Amino acid sequence: MAPKAKEKAKKPMPAASPPVSIDELFTTLHRHIQRSELSLAVKVSDQILSIAPGDEDAMRCKIVALIKNDDFNGALNAIQELAKISSVDFSFYTAYCLYRRNQLDEALELLKGHEGRPSSLLLQSQILYRLGKIDESLHVYQQLQKSKIDSLEINLVAALVSAGRSSEVQGTIDALRVKPTSSFELAYNVACSLIERNKYKDAEQLLLSARRVGQESLLEEEFADDDIEIELAPIAVQLAYIQQLLGNTPEAIESYSNIIKKNLADEASVAVATANLTALKGPKDISDGLRKLDKLIEKGADPLTFPLARGLDLKLSQKQREAIYVNRLLLLLHSNKLDQARELASALPGIFADSVTPVLLQAAVHVRENKANKAEEILWQFANKFPEKSKTALLARAQVAAASGHRQVAAESLLKIQDIQHMPATVATIASLKEHAGDINGAEATFDASIRWWSDAMTGENKLGLIMKEAASFKLRHGKKDEAARLYEDLVKSHGSIEALTGLVQTAAHSNIEKAEYYEKQLKPLTGLKGIDVENLEKSFGPKHAENGPTVSIADAYEPKSKEKAKKKRKRKPRYPKGFNPANPGPPPDPERWLPKRERSSYRPKRKDKRAAQIRGSQGAVAKEVDSHVNSKSNQAASSSTTTSQTATTSKNSKSSKSRKKSRN
Repeated sequence: MAPKAKEKAKKPMPAASPPVSIDELFTTLHRHIQRSELSLAVKVSDQILSIAPGDEDAMRCKIVALIKNDDFNGALNAIQELAKISSVDFSFYTAYCLYRRNQLDEALELLKGHEGRPSSLLLQSQILYRLGKIDESLHVYQQLQKSKIDSLEINLVAALVSAGRSSEVQGTIDALRVKPTSSFELAYNVACSLIERNKYKDAEQLLLSARRVGQESLLEEEFADDDIEIELAPIAVQLAYIQQLLGNTPEAIESYSNIIKKNLADEASVAVATANLTALKGPKDISDGLRKLDKLIEKGADPLTFPLARGLDLKLSQKQREAIYVNRLLLLLHSNKLDQARELASALPGIFADSVTPVLLQAAVHVRENKANKAEEILWQFANKFPEKSKTALLARAQVAAASGHRQVAAESLLKIQDIQHMPATVATIASLKEHAGDINGAEATFDASIRWWSDAMTGENKLGLIMKEAASFKLRHGKKDEAARLYEDLVKSHGSIEALTGLVQTAAHSNIEKAEYYEKQLKPLTGLKGIDVENLEKSFGPKHAENGPTVSIADAYEPKSKEKAKKKRKRKPRYPKGFNPANPGPPPDPERWLPKRERSSYRPKRKDKRAAQIRGSQGAVAKEVDSHVNSKSNQAASSSTTTSQTATTSKNSKSSKSRKKSRN
């Protein structure tokens, strides 16, 4: 019987590890958060929730870690899962995730009812700013001034600049008792306000200070050199923009090109630099500009929306995004790619619904296609739909109509703009358009309406005198002398204008001699006219002849007596060439000596040798004829003139036979 096999020794089971306490897990979670190990922080939060499913701190740590890790979809999913086991309100975190995903309207709706919390107000102001509701955003920021929120002044100044209230920036930072150079972000925003106020040199100096402050602060935080350059890229772009505004085009182009080539800037700064560089170059390099702008648009996206690539829709303001689309469409027009330009122009109203820019671009495409009527129509529709934004559309409509010869349409568009319709330049333009269109009464009514408006206007700089003078000149030019005289008389009484007084005298002389003589006495007499006999001057044909009285010319009458007579010029003896005797000059030089020989009248061209008659026929005949010609020449005793005439006759006969042969063919 075979022996039994020995059983293998069993390995001892490892002792069960003692369970980790929640306190230890929270300590580990805190350590991961301090080290920015966000993925590990999420895992530890899950471990805590597996032990204590309802722990509110663990849930908040998990959501915040996902948000800081830019995992907004994961954060929203976690909020939905945690809402099933807990009644904690996570609406603020949900609103923030939606805000980062550019779902702005939904995020703003979730914040309703939480306006009392400073964090909710801050998020609400940022959402309103992103939506382009700058005034509402600024109102919320002003409510937060009493709250002690770090760096609130940075967002407040940015909102003031975007709202077009750059003049209030200095007073705001003075009230907050902060210096512009307290941080490079604040210095950058204050410099932007200076640019809006056309203080380019001051803005440039502040941007240089902002770059220095930013380098120092980021070095203290142990940032790498490349990271520092990325953080300060907006300052570099703004410095290049100032060079562009100052007219230093080569410096601006070089700065923009360096920013794009280095690729050490954030995506928003690169996009702004690309758009500005394209606008600066214009149509000089269309292909390169289109290639760079196409990189900013997401490939393979819906052609009806044209979304920007790499999330630029979230990082750029509406004004910056509009600039990118405008530059691209203008380059398409310059390159004659009308189909692509039309496609982009039709998509822009859906992207910028409340902006006038898409309508202007659509009108530009129609004008490029010689459809001026269509351009005028869409501009007119927009002006009626958005009366508060109609000024730009009406001005564009007036320009398109005037260029197309639709003068009445152009005048009608200008009359609809309440802000400028009574300004002198606008009145002159409308009157000129109506006059060229043959509507003289309409042009006159424009002047009359403007005179009434300025008569009732309570402004510091009144233009009534200027409008009345132009109206009087217009009426006089079109034969309405009485109305012109009345306007001139009103000008003389109200303003005491010498030009109006002169015009009144000239106008009244046609219909009212007494009034003309009355106002003529108010004109100052001209000096130097006392010695002129007017009656004799009228009878004379010129200033030299007078029947009676002293002979006085007009020039003498106006010249003061103290004026010295002009000195007579001394006559110089003519200088002759060396060896020339003026008493015996010899034969006159040839007047054609400067002409080429072939153009002179004495030129005779050289005669051609006509003796070489054309010889035709077979090769033997040529040899025979040549031999006979040689023999006849040796035996001939006639004169040379006779030989020449015979040769000429032979030549002539040869030519005529040739012409006859051609006619047969």
